[in-house]
Amino acid sequence: MSKIISIHSFRGGTGKSNTTANLAALLAMDGFRVGIVDTDIQSPGIHVIFGMDDSDMKHSLNDYLWGKCDIKDAAHDVTGKLGADVKGQLFLIPSSIKAGEIARILREGYDVGLLTDGFRDLVDKLELDYLLIDTHPGLNEETLLSMAISQALIIIMRPDSQDYQGTAVTVDIARKLDVPNMLMVVNKTPQAFELEDVRERVEKSFNCEVVSVIPHSEEMMVLASSELFVVRYPDDPVTKEFRIIVDKIKA
Repeated sequence: MSKIISIHSFRGGTGKSNTTANLAALLAMDGFRVGIVDTDIQSPGIHVIFGMDDSDMKHSLNDYLWGKCDIKDAAHDVTGKLGADVKGQLFLIPSSIKAGEIARILREGYDVGLLTDGFRDLVDKLELDYLLIDTHPGLNEETLLSMAISQALIIIMRPDSQDYQGTAVTVDIARKLDVPNMLMVVNKTPQAFELEDVRERVEKSFNCEVVSVIPHSEEMMVLASSELFVVRYPDDPVTKEFRIIVDKIKA
């Protein structure tokens, strides 16, 4: 059975898009057919991790939302970015990075209900095992819709006081939406922190399972979203944490 998974953070800067990209890559490496949709239409970015720019995007999510193409036509096969020995397949549906199209979204909006149809069409037409939704930070109509149709929600936060407050709101809303499976990931944890102490504090604060506490990584910072971390550093502790999350998704 296919799974739709939303990956969300209340604030920007948590590493949400990098996490989404790397989880999707690991799932594809394991032999699954995986799709990613960048619904952060106001500030898209996940395409950069796959080495894409405007010239590579024949169609984008924006084109689908404005009736210019089928959602499947906006899906770009990025499996080649994972290396030669990949058992599965990975598709990315990017949002447009053209300033005019971003401005149009901000000015005119779009029919949010089309997203629901698009997600389901992608799963069917591409025969996906997993569809990962990279959401816009904060809470808006698109985010609530994504949560409502997902089989799982991964909430990413940093061990920062502002993140604790915002994440509490997200957790409360997800529970009201009856999201079947909610998992917490604490990212960019300073080396001075004891990881297990962070895990215990977050689980106590939100009464929710913390599937991974990811340490701050200089290698991740230096890589600067230029490529997939799990491909460049397959044995790094951060990659091992991503693997733990993937195993939980697959369970």
